[in-house]
Amino acid sequence: MSTEVASERFRDVDAWSTENAVRAMIEGQMSAVASVMPLSGIIAEAANAAAERLVERGRLVYVGAGTSGRLAAQDGIELHPTYGWPDERLVYMVAGGTKALLQSAEGAEDDEELGKSQIANLNVTYNDVVIGVAASGKTPFTISALACARKNGALVIGIANNPETPLLDVSDFGIAAGTGSEIIAGSTRMKAGTAQKAILNILSTAIMVRLGRVHKGLMVNMVISNNKLRHRGAEIIHLISGISMNHAEAALSAADDHLPTAILMGLGVEKSRAKDLLESYHGQLGASIAALGK
Repeated sequence: MSTEVASERFRDVDAWSTENAVRAMIEGQMSAVASVMPLSGIIAEAANAAAERLVERGRLVYVGAGTSGRLAAQDGIELHPTYGWPDERLVYMVAGGTKALLQSAEGAEDDEELGKSQIANLNVTYNDVVIGVAASGKTPFTISALACARKNGALVIGIANNPETPLLDVSDFGIAAGTGSEIIAGSTRMKAGTAQKAILNILSTAIMVRLGRVHKGLMVNMVISNNKLRHRGAEIIHLISGISMNHAEAALSAADDHLPTAILMGLGVEKSRAKDLLESYHGQLGASIAALGK
């Protein structure tokens, strides 16, 4: 596996000056992000396929172990506050359980049966999308979970840093970022982890865009949870509807801080009709506005 091979170039990195070592690490991070660009096509295909499954009731299930599992969970956690994606439609399967998010549980990644049983307990269906991440592409826990999920009809997306590995083979969409050797041999939280985070960011954002949770480049489904976001929400209402900030703030309060409803109200739609429109169009603000002919 290229991610585990020691690089001759960095054999004496511990004897380098700190600045030179840091420069090499920065170079590695830049190359990690660059490795994602050739994957734009398959990431887009995966996002489109995922959005089709998730439009009505499907769940996003994140699977991984170690660094990969923690990065996957971090990506999912951001989807509720940023895009209003329902918490009940997010599942995190991290080898070693939720405690592994804060404390290393590296041995759990070898538990193939646990991966199978946890997916089986979720009763995944055609409407679910399972995203598995493993730098090596060979993690038994993650591979078994993805294989079981695919067998049960879920859409499976695999993200790895080594090509032609089992994780990619069991996926409907296998996304391989070839980040190669790490500066510190085998420390895949470095280049591999950066590439994984970039792919996860891009994939989940593209899914949310396709699901209509972005309108005019704005986070129109974000959750209003503090004063800063309440002000941002009022600005979004103002930008889309053209009403004053004072009226935008009033609309947001009248809509019980539900931003899509408040935006429609700012466009002159009565509250109950705004809610009905959003329900009819699966929460998609753009489609709801289009239905108004505005």
